[in-house]
This record gives sequence, C-alpha cells and structure tokens, in this order.
Amino acid sequence: QVRLVESGGGLVQPGGSLRLSCAASGSISSINGMGWYRQAPGKERELVARISSGGSTNYADSVKGRFTISRDNAKTTVYLQMNSLKPEDTAVYYCNSRITNYVSYTNDYWGQGTQVTVSS
Repeated sequence: QVRLVESGGGLVQPGGSLRLSCAASGSISSINGMGWYRQAPGKERELVARISSGGSTNYADSVKGRFTISRDNAKTTVYLQMNSLKPEDTAVYYCNSRITNYVSYTNDYWGQGTQVTVSS
C-alpha cells in the first residue's frame, strides 16, 4: 500500500510564508515525479508545481517567483516553499505522485490535502 502524507498548512497573513511537506511511503518501487495541486472553494483543482524524476520543475504562472518545489535526496519527500503569499493562494493543497509498486502496478496517488489560508 502506498501513502502520501502532507503537513505544513495553516493560517498566514498576506506576505507571509509557509512550507508544505509530503512524504511517500509504502511498497514503492519507483516514483515518477511528485507535485502539488490546489483547489479553492468553487474552483477546479489546478496544478501548482511539479518536479519530475529527473529533477526538472514547472510552475503555474500565478506562483512563479514566489513558490519553490524541492525534494529530499531519497526522492520520497517533496516540499513546497511558499513565499509572498496572497489571499488568492487560499485553498486546500494536495500532494500527487505517480508511483509504481513492487508488483509493477502504476497509479496516481493523492494525499489527504492540507488547508492553506491567507488572511489578515
């Protein structure tokens, strides 16, 4: 069984910073990239940032220059450093990863979501 567990959300004032973490665990053979998505009330889930297995990154235009995605050396934990936060960044943030397990089954996995609220 594969799990993605997120942490680090919370309430922050505009202009503040937060760091999200997502740890993958379980019967993992390989991880083909990890990313962060977010969903605000009444809106569709959207990609925020993604890092490939090779280390290349891509970001939504709305967060470029403010958010940074990174991972640990084991490539099983992904981080999202969020700076200069704006009220429009308020959403539930979800970790996502395409993972192959030990019996060669590949699937997209999601974390449980962590709330980020930017408000004064």
